[in-house]
Amino acid sequence: MISVRCPHCSVKLKVDERKLPSGIESFKCPKCKQPVPVSVLSLSKNDIVSSETVLIQPLNKNIGRLTVLADGNTPEQHLQLYEGDNIIGRKSSAPSKASIVIQTADRSMSREHIRLEVKKDAKGGYKHYLSDNNSKNHTLYNNNYLGDGEVVVLNDNDEIIIGHTVLRFNV
Repeated sequence: MISVRCPHCSVKLKVDERKLPSGIESFKCPKCKQPVPVSVLSLSKNDIVSSETVLIQPLNKNIGRLTVLADGNTPEQHLQLYEGDNIIGRKSSAPSKASIVIQTADRSMSREHIRLEVKKDAKGGYKHYLSDNNSKNHTLYNNNYLGDGEVVVLNDNDEIIIGHTVLRFNV
């Protein structure tokens, strides 16, 4: 038996590694029903197995999402990203190439403010690439302005500010 901790809800679980089917990549947490990733290593008789609880980090096999944090001009919104180019900006009655629009009265946000490209990586997961889309008021990424042509890879809980509106990236 090994002790693991669900990476989603942090419940402690006991797993009999001898009963895991070969080739299994994950199992559902009995508490939160989210997948818990599994990587089974073969042990020789001389290997020592620690009795400490192990926190298993899930592989990023999901496409991310953005949460728009509420303020005086903008209600909270949840925006699902999709594979390929995502152009994100302010909703407007004027024509726009934005594929994801934010309901806001924040006029310092462009109608096509940022580009977020989602690409599949070699391991079957997804990488999320953020760049400013030639906006007038630029883009802040974790309190640093993105330079012209600069592209950054997003990580869970990164903060993006477009205009005066704060977005939180999660996978």
